[in-house]
Amino acid sequence: MALPIQDLPAWARLNDVSFDNVEVTTTVDKGYGVFSQKDLAAPEGTVETPQLLAVPHDLILNSLAVEEHAKEDKEFKQLLEAVGHHPPRVNVLLFLLVQLARNSSHAHVGVSNPWTQYLQFLPKTVLLPTVWTEDERPLLKGTSLEVAVGAKLRALDNEFEMIREASSDIPCWNGLLWHSGAVSLKDWVHLDALYRSRCLELPKSGESMVPCIDMINHSSDPSAYYDQNSDYEAVLLLRPGVSMSKGQEVTISYGDTKSAAEMLFSYGFIDPESTSESLVLPLAPFPDDPLAKAKLVAFGKAPKVHVARESGSIRWDSNFAYLKCVNEEDGLDFRILQDNEGNQQLRVFWQDEDVTDQISEFQKLVAQTHPLPEVLRLRVAVSVQENLEIHLEQLKSELPRHDSSTVREECLKHGLLLRQIETSLLEDAIQALEQEKNSLLEAENVVAYLGSMETSNSDLVGEEASNEADDFS
Repeated sequence: MALPIQDLPAWARLNDVSFDNVEVTTTVDKGYGVFSQKDLAAPEGTVETPQLLAVPHDLILNSLAVEEHAKEDKEFKQLLEAVGHHPPRVNVLLFLLVQLARNSSHAHVGVSNPWTQYLQFLPKTVLLPTVWTEDERPLLKGTSLEVAVGAKLRALDNEFEMIREASSDIPCWNGLLWHSGAVSLKDWVHLDALYRSRCLELPKSGESMVPCIDMINHSSDPSAYYDQNSDYEAVLLLRPGVSMSKGQEVTISYGDTKSAAEMLFSYGFIDPESTSESLVLPLAPFPDDPLAKAKLVAFGKAPKVHVARESGSIRWDSNFAYLKCVNEEDGLDFRILQDNEGNQQLRVFWQDEDVTDQISEFQKLVAQTHPLPEVLRLRVAVSVQENLEIHLEQLKSELPRHDSSTVREECLKHGLLLRQIETSLLEDAIQALEQEKNSLLEAENVVAYLGSMETSNSDLVGEEASNEADDFS
């Protein structure tokens, strides 16, 4: 059940949230927003800028707050312990899932709290790619989000099934969550989208959801910022040097270092004015590499290549690309070692030195110690360029035809914008890699190496011809 935003002031007064000359109301195109109720100003150099909003510390929602709630709510504590130890995000989502179920079924399980009602003020539609429809998700084909969104949805499905399995044997929670049908995987995905799009990084409380402050929209030219005071309250303050007229929207910055893909993934939109030109793409080992599996296990995380435009120049890096392009003849070796307790562990050796703990800096390590660093760089550049060309081809491929009535305008707008931004970056990156390859091909030791390879191949061909001539069958 949703509550009208007009009821928010009553909820705020009941929970000691202080609005100072601002209010939450509906915007033209961004759902809710915070607007000034009078002319406001904070002269440049002001030590204490006007406070616009203050939220008590006990309303700030994070993993620690969830643990504190479990001390007061024995039934929720039972659920939390049954689910077990998980990242802070999962604990917060579990807490929100319970509030959602309480609102849906009106069941009296657990202890009610301010978030039970506040959740009903939050939007029912969130346009993050994880909640896009089957007709909208093809817009991501070939982009850096295609794999990321798929992986995220699989992870959310696993989390939800884990919670279902852990709580089904607890009668009160089985009744509220599952038997009543009050919640579903769709709700878990929706709550995750709410969490990621509304979380703030508070200076004292860390990653948290903050009621009312989470209603504030983004701008590349923000008029306010959030902080925490000495009482650990979350506060919204006017930026020094800012003047606002009555009725003007108050905004904050969601960050100016995120890529277009990160903005779309976390917030459901792209602001070209406040995004960095960068992307991250998956990188697979060579399909015929006998060490491919060992390399993936040793690397320990999803292999990726990072591409960015900085000060007009293209920069790329990938630790896995270097691991991908070296083998035994270069000095790479994998060994299974056994510790004192009999446990076996895969260890990575580079030129007879155990570098397992340095695998996250493999690019730097190998570049400094490889006997032919330019030759290795050429191998890596070719591999990365081929990977980028595959993604560019997918980006330029024609999108599946869609019915305009089944694809929401905002999803189409930002999906196409992401494709445009990443296409431009990939084209420039491929051109930069081509220039780098040509430069490396002129390096003295590369020329010598390639010449020696041609000589070896010629000798091999000659030996084969000689063997054919001496056929005494």
